[in-house]
Amino acid sequence: MFLSVFDIFKIGVGPSSSHTMGPMVAAARFLDRLRGSPFQPHGLRASLHGSLAFTGVGHATDRAVILGLAGFVPESFDAARADAVMAEIAATKQVNPPDLPAMRFDPKEDLIFDYGPALAGHANGMILMATDAQGDVIAQETYYSIGGGFVVTEAELHAGESGPGAVPVRYPFESAEAMLTMARESGLSIATMKRANELTRRSPEELKAGIARIWSVMNACIERGLEGEGILPGGLKVKRRARGIHQALLAERGLNLTAPHVINDWMSVYAMAVNEENAAGGQVVTAPTNGAAGVVPAVIRYWLDHVPGASSDKIEDFLLTAAAIGGLIKHNASISGAECGCQAEVGSAASMAAAGLCAVMGGSPEQVENAAEIALEHHLGMTCDPVKGLVQVPCIERNGLGAIKAVSAASLALRGDGAHFMPLDNCIEAMRQTGADMSEKYKETALGGLAVNVPNC
Repeated sequence: MFLSVFDIFKIGVGPSSSHTMGPMVAAARFLDRLRGSPFQPHGLRASLHGSLAFTGVGHATDRAVILGLAGFVPESFDAARADAVMAEIAATKQVNPPDLPAMRFDPKEDLIFDYGPALAGHANGMILMATDAQGDVIAQETYYSIGGGFVVTEAELHAGESGPGAVPVRYPFESAEAMLTMARESGLSIATMKRANELTRRSPEELKAGIARIWSVMNACIERGLEGEGILPGGLKVKRRARGIHQALLAERGLNLTAPHVINDWMSVYAMAVNEENAAGGQVVTAPTNGAAGVVPAVIRYWLDHVPGASSDKIEDFLLTAAAIGGLIKHNASISGAECGCQAEVGSAASMAAAGLCAVMGGSPEQVENAAEIALEHHLGMTCDPVKGLVQVPCIERNGLGAIKAVSAASLALRGDGAHFMPLDNCIEAMRQTGADMSEKYKETALGGLAVNVPNC
């Protein structure tokens, strides 16, 4: 099992990694398939199933699919150009992706929200089709958006994560127990082992530059969020609050009357800034998903701006450690809200952030594992119940509380020697089991919980 730091942290676009980025990636993959096909496509169709259908409009899944079929990809998304292309498609009822002929696509007719049973492979399923001049299907593929922007075809899902010819890594841990054993035997930190694994795929320079870009995009997202004003799109009329809270916190700095608990507001405002940007469709980094994108950058900013002795030189170790934990959770359970609820999103993010913070504050591998376990343990059972399917309520505040829990978990772990009762592996398995038992109403369908308990006016 190898998941790169660049698999866990992907630069993309809001509001959802599984419902926006994933479908856009799937559409791009389908276009690539058509480019290699001997048949000439004349039209395109798409059907959305399961959670992609139920909360698709709130998560901008329809827009993501349309733009993906027009040739857009998350990492280079241009919002201004996207608006112009959407208007053009609505007027002409066709898409013009690069290196393919213009193809018929009427969003009102050719994009179907199927509210029946979900597809068998995953709660986030979609079927993309190409048609000939007579409208008959000449190519078809089923894709699953499995969380965090990861996309697999039906065949890839059944084949599993690993395939023949995969490049081996130096420290191939598939569990926290194996990770700790390798750390003890090698005398290395989790970040150092993760770095060695990454270097089997890319040069030291590429790794360093790539991680630096991840943090640059994360931090820029915080800064934009701290300056943003107005009402978030989608119809809930949720006001952006990060700017106002941040300005109040800045005004209170240096006052002797400030209560110690105000530090929690700093952690929250960094996270809320990111998730307000995400809700507005801005550029974010999956960490490990868009819905949980604020936790990791918020904890890094808290550490850099408020913890004595913090140094930006250690950000790489933070993100590598966090990615190692995120990879374990994804491999052994899930990071998808549609599969396991918000425990798999904000819970996973808090676990990753706690581990990263513990590592850069001098924690041993055992303390890092403990920090990750504490943070995840206290998110178990958390449902994913976004009001109106939008990644706003309760998602924005939930990231702030996730950051606070992450810092608390790291602090508790650092007060101990790493020995603790509940191993991280068992906690991850408990999360998987809880997600399997959880009603579909509470797994990103907006059919239960807060999503149906809203004001009448």
